[in-house]
Amino acid sequence: MNDSYNTREIIEAANAPYQIYNLTAIERRYPTATLPYSLKILLENLLRHEDGVNVTKADIEALATWDPQAAPSKEIAFTPARVLMQDFTGVPAVVDLAAMREAMQRLGGDPAKINPLSPAELVIDHSVQVDVFGRPDAVEKNAAIEFERNQERYVFLRWGQQAFSNFKVVPPDTGIVHQVNLEYLARVVYSQGIDGTAQAYPDTVVGTDSHTTMINGLGVLGWGVGGIEAEAAMLGQPITMLIPQVVGFRLTGRLPEGATATDLVLTVTHILRKKGVVGKFVEFFGEGLDHLPLADRATIANMAPEYGATCGIFPIDQETINYLRLSGRAPEQVALVEAYARAQGFWRDAKSPTARYTEVLALDMGSVEPSLAGPKRPQDRIALKNAKEVVSKILRVYQEERSGAAGKDRDMARFHNEGGGTAVGGEEAHHTGLEMIKINGRDAALKDGAIVIGAITSCTNTSNPSVMMAAGVLAKKACERGLRVKPWVKTSLAPGSQVVSAYLRKAGLMPYLEELGFHVIGYGCTTCIGNSGPLPDAVSQGITKGSLAVCSVLSGNRNFEGRVHSEVKMNFLASPPLVVAYAIAGTMDIDLYNDALGTDQAGAPVYLKDIWPTQREINDTVLRTLDSAMFSASYDGVFTGDARWAGMNV
Repeated sequence: MNDSYNTREIIEAANAPYQIYNLTAIERRYPTATLPYSLKILLENLLRHEDGVNVTKADIEALATWDPQAAPSKEIAFTPARVLMQDFTGVPAVVDLAAMREAMQRLGGDPAKINPLSPAELVIDHSVQVDVFGRPDAVEKNAAIEFERNQERYVFLRWGQQAFSNFKVVPPDTGIVHQVNLEYLARVVYSQGIDGTAQAYPDTVVGTDSHTTMINGLGVLGWGVGGIEAEAAMLGQPITMLIPQVVGFRLTGRLPEGATATDLVLTVTHILRKKGVVGKFVEFFGEGLDHLPLADRATIANMAPEYGATCGIFPIDQETINYLRLSGRAPEQVALVEAYARAQGFWRDAKSPTARYTEVLALDMGSVEPSLAGPKRPQDRIALKNAKEVVSKILRVYQEERSGAAGKDRDMARFHNEGGGTAVGGEEAHHTGLEMIKINGRDAALKDGAIVIGAITSCTNTSNPSVMMAAGVLAKKACERGLRVKPWVKTSLAPGSQVVSAYLRKAGLMPYLEELGFHVIGYGCTTCIGNSGPLPDAVSQGITKGSLAVCSVLSGNRNFEGRVHSEVKMNFLASPPLVVAYAIAGTMDIDLYNDALGTDQAGAPVYLKDIWPTQREINDTVLRTLDSAMFSASYDGVFTGDARWAGMNV
């Protein structure tokens, strides 16, 4: 490779030498010290891949002299360090690799030479569904059904795992791709032997899933791409892109008591979607990062597709290092990340120069309040205090539409009857917004606004120990007051990794979640991507018979109508503790600030404020429970899988 700017040099980390392409060498000619962090990563990528063909000296100069106000026009070639896939969108890529091997064999060559040139990792997480729920064996039952349904696909992926080098598969029932990437796969700084020398460079990734951006929270640049681009990257080809505009998002203050990372990300999503950042990078900065745990950063980065940005990235700082240690990364790797970030000017601290941005938005995190988003779009934030008013208005619209449809049916029946046609509508349905159903041997009134799905799901939130512990503490307090989930609510807990269930058990909170019906049903995307499974027959029939407008509440990242379940019209995104609270209420048509969730053993009303955990309770639980050994144990043998996976004949 060329090195027109003489940027190659050696640094030392953990008593080992590494060759790097040092950006400080180019600062003497161009104002690169004040480039946004994300563009510094791209600049290093160009310096390292300068070959005079795909990447030229002119390309490097164009990025080094970036004009924040210029409309994107200059195309560059970005070569990601690795490719990340999940089992739905990743299978075609593996099929193409297999087809290339067949072609190589037909041509008389060695098919074993066909392998990804760039490291590729595939996590199987998109196939598990919530068929069985609310019972201790739900996770085992759902896993068995999953393997039965997907036997042919899984045999093929198991073959690929064994056949290809530079290609790894994380088997089913391990976790969600983006959470596994955050907790285990991501390196932050890659190292690879080049011509006998260890070369260090930023870990960058493209993925076949839009929420690949979650890894931006760890300081890793990455985003979702199409299958063809991902395959090209696997084969060592660069991805062409325009040098983007970069929007800076200054965070100040800290979250107030009662607000969660979910409330923060829904607020950020609302602000950025309203502003319009499609096709742009978003970069978070400001003193607020000093009070923002890495898990909260990952939650914000995860929803970049929802706020429209190509990525939503955070810089590397001490919090990044703390998380790498917590999640069990090797000490040598952690040392390399810090040494490299400091050498390259990637490191964020009080002395960091202020970057130049296309424009700057700001949020005082102290202004964030408990929130939901819905009923159909993730950017439609609703303050929790206004939720009942908003839901009531929406329900009136549905009820008017239902009345209008019923009126048309009556008119048509009258037309047929008066015209001598066959009499229809004699048994006219009177939709009242209420249907009596029998479930679990008890009569229950299913109404408009009823919550029929309550799901703690998605890497967006299950990757965040604070909100998961909050859900557990709230469940404990609810059980101690005698509260129970309404019988028509289909409850589920689908952690994004086995670390989550491990710390909930260690904290002693899992029994309370299970008492409320939130048993672990699997480790995968489940309800967040529409794999919510069937509703109980009685609930489904009641919805259909009464043409009811019912709801789901989930800790996911998308809530388009029909996405979560075809029979559910309204879907609300909420934090895990709010999911539990709403499941207890059983309806969205409630003011959680002023209406009781239920009554305790003495018949006294119990309000949300009575069981909502304090920030100190949450922090204390996290501190006494979470440790690096838990991560190491959960990811030990992560590519091996269980007996079902290991025992498949390929």
